[in-house]
Amino acid sequence: MSISITLACERYDRTEALRDGRVTPAGVDLTYLSQQVEETFFRMARFREFDAAEMSLASYVVSLNRDAPFVGLPVFPSRMFRHSGIYLSAASGITEPAALAGRRVGVAEFQLTANVWIRGLLADEYAVPVDSVTYVTGGLHSPGRVDKVALDLPPGIRLEPLGPGRTLDQALVDGEIDALYSPRTPKSLSFGVRRLFEPSRPVEEDYYRRTGIFPIMHLLVLRRDVYARNRWLARSLYDAFDRARARCAEGLDDSAAVRYMLPWLHDEVARTRAVLGEDYWPYGLERNTEVLRTFLRYSYDQGLAARKLEPEELFAPETLESVVV
Repeated sequence: MSISITLACERYDRTEALRDGRVTPAGVDLTYLSQQVEETFFRMARFREFDAAEMSLASYVVSLNRDAPFVGLPVFPSRMFRHSGIYLSAASGITEPAALAGRRVGVAEFQLTANVWIRGLLADEYAVPVDSVTYVTGGLHSPGRVDKVALDLPPGIRLEPLGPGRTLDQALVDGEIDALYSPRTPKSLSFGVRRLFEPSRPVEEDYYRRTGIFPIMHLLVLRRDVYARNRWLARSLYDAFDRARARCAEGLDDSAAVRYMLPWLHDEVARTRAVLGEDYWPYGLERNTEVLRTFLRYSYDQGLAARKLEPEELFAPETLESVVV
């Protein structure tokens, strides 16, 4: 008999085989709820609605400070370089990263994973300390957004809410904020707002060559009570997600009949592999240890973790070892 599990996850090429049933987790009758990440994160963090879900890496780390309601699996459905996520108001006059110090910077939520990476790389690479700016919080395109979880930030971190009825996007256009850190592109990008790093790709490629970091954004979590009842679920889901990822990678650059509306996709895949390596989206702990260690350092430095965690502390132990015959 299979166990019924409800999974909330965005619809990705690397998870499509799970969604459409070509890959099935052993012993699991899986219901795959495809929905936008913001909705999944909010409903899982606030109400714990799903048995398993994609989750912001930062939100998961914050949850470990509290009652630790989730158990992580080393499945990383979303990764993204984030130099491209720093946007500037035309009125700011900012021409280099160091000029961000002393400015007002919009963030939808302080603890968003993308923002943790952005603050960390600005501190490491461009001498912009985390506490050198004032963070203005609010909704990007709709007013009234608040943090999914309450934060207890260290002294020196300045947070201000955006005014009622205001959006970060409009505040950026109006010059009310000088910059915006955001995983989602603001609509105002076509109306005078620009990226700090433009073009971003050469900067991000150079960053990877120097650091080896391809930033992890999201991981997979099981609700802790679900895991406690059937600990084997952790390995079953991990293996299934890894099989789905492998199936996607096998045909990614197939030129006989392209699966995406991108005529030069095979060239793009070759260029990406030349920089990141042949298997550039690995799951599991071993090949992601240093990326996770860097993120955990940033999380601690920015007040999101009570102590500096080690990468292996994030995951169900069943997913970290395999039988050898």
